[in-house]
Amino acid sequence: MVAGGGSEGVVKTVRYGCNKSSFFPEESFKSWGNYGRALRNTKSRLTDRLLTRSTDESELHEMRARSQNEMTKSLNWFDIMWFGVGSVLGAGVFVLTGQAARDYAGPAVIISYLISGLSALLSVLCYTEFSVELPVAGGSFAYLRVELGDFIAFLAAGNILFEYIVSGASVARSWTSYFATLCNHKPEDFRIIVPVLAHGFNELDPIAVILSIAICVGACMSIKGSSKFNSFVSIAHILVMVFILIAGLTKADTSNFQPLAPFGMDGVLRASAMLFFAYVGFDGVSTLGEEIKNPGRDIPIGLIGSMIIIITTYCLLGATLCLMQPYSQIDVDAPFSIAFEAVGMNWAKYVVAFGALKGMTTVVLSIIIAQARYFTHIARTHMAPPFLAVINEKTKTPVNATVIMTIANCIVALFTGLDILANLLSISTLFLFSLVSIALIVRRYYVSGETTNSDRNRLIGFLTMIILSSVGLAVVWVHSKNVVGYIVLIALWFIATLGLKLTVKEARKPKLWGVPWMPWLPSASVAINVFIMGSIDGPSFIRFSVWTAGLLVYYLFVGLHASYDAARETKEKFDAEQVEAVTKG
Repeated sequence: MVAGGGSEGVVKTVRYGCNKSSFFPEESFKSWGNYGRALRNTKSRLTDRLLTRSTDESELHEMRARSQNEMTKSLNWFDIMWFGVGSVLGAGVFVLTGQAARDYAGPAVIISYLISGLSALLSVLCYTEFSVELPVAGGSFAYLRVELGDFIAFLAAGNILFEYIVSGASVARSWTSYFATLCNHKPEDFRIIVPVLAHGFNELDPIAVILSIAICVGACMSIKGSSKFNSFVSIAHILVMVFILIAGLTKADTSNFQPLAPFGMDGVLRASAMLFFAYVGFDGVSTLGEEIKNPGRDIPIGLIGSMIIIITTYCLLGATLCLMQPYSQIDVDAPFSIAFEAVGMNWAKYVVAFGALKGMTTVVLSIIIAQARYFTHIARTHMAPPFLAVINEKTKTPVNATVIMTIANCIVALFTGLDILANLLSISTLFLFSLVSIALIVRRYYVSGETTNSDRNRLIGFLTMIILSSVGLAVVWVHSKNVVGYIVLIALWFIATLGLKLTVKEARKPKLWGVPWMPWLPSASVAINVFIMGSIDGPSFIRFSVWTAGLLVYYLFVGLHASYDAARETKEKFDAEQVEAVTKG
């Protein structure tokens, strides 16, 4: 059952074809008259669905039944670990390290990578507990539906899907640039210029489209096959990284480490905020939950293991770069290639390009797999057309969702320049990480029907203090750097977290694996993620606001009514089954 609307699962064996019912099978969309009545009832329906929370059982069983077929449980901790590495360890390190070291941290970029890595690890721990308890394709969308309700889950998932599309397109276009470099061409040589199109949309990239389609075909055919390919390429990528480290360290000069932090602690923290995005991507691993053999064992080992590999690799690469060159001479656009040229190892730039190419291939694969599974679970709730929820009977993969999301990736990648794509990225991921951490606190401290009203009110109060103090820290960081402001806000965050720990009874214990030191770790994750948001540029916040407004319009005119009808139909079915059971009894 679901508070406010009944259970969410309607088990139907429906074969969706290319007709109106494929997209809008719900009662509200069967005629214009029905749709008009639905719109007139928007207020009451919104009231019903706004804070409606799903349940673990609904997400695990009833929602999954809507896909007609089950995904194959074929992945283990080894697969998950290398999916984690493949989804994160892309080309970002080859670019971000240079800018962070030269402009902000100097050789202390190692510390910056460690700080951002540890903050990312906090989010990973929160995801891990949810993934173990709710191993479903919806990932964070399902977690938020259970703890924060339909509406928040939809807005978060809509933003992360857009982020995945933009990320997939930008990585695919970067793949073309590195491929051109590997072939002794300029990065833009393999693109087609179309003068009649607007600037920024006139450099067509057919190679990015071909790459995306090829990866889509592999992702549709078999998740185990995709996993084997990802594992092989990721391991080869790590070996290339090791080679770069060894070759670079043969030209190390320890005097380049002086001064260690030329821009002070302020620069180190700014660099860590920038480098956080070199760790983004692990959330997609949580969408593989339905395909993991033993979630309680495999997910913690896989996710945490991959983060340890990634943090170690990033720190070593940062150290090697700064040992090869004085930080002031590091090139921002191609730091490792230029560093090897500077020490007389010009041939090594091809190894760097080859390594980046392999890393980006696994990132595109991870993005296509993750966004398809997100979309699959959203469609199960009827917030997206339900034909996208279907799992293919032969391949046991979400073919419909994979193809549709790949088409979106291809359209964006074909036309849109990298400079425009770069301005569209960032804030949604941190927003999602923050919501998942908040949802984990709610999960541990609030169970409907068990938690007392006084505990619930204290939970709301302390959570509000945690969020506001975190926002305050970000504002002080951006505008004033006032030491007193930092002290006051950190004290408020500490008091709120301590108050939550001491005065609110923990209502739920994790069954298999749980985040330690509750509520300190998820509370710290909220603070760090919101703090890093303070370093994001204004256009990203504008993009976030505009896209969220668009999602809200879709929800009010389509998603709300579709999910309301699905919930009502399920409740009617549940009530009928109860009556039948009583009659038979």
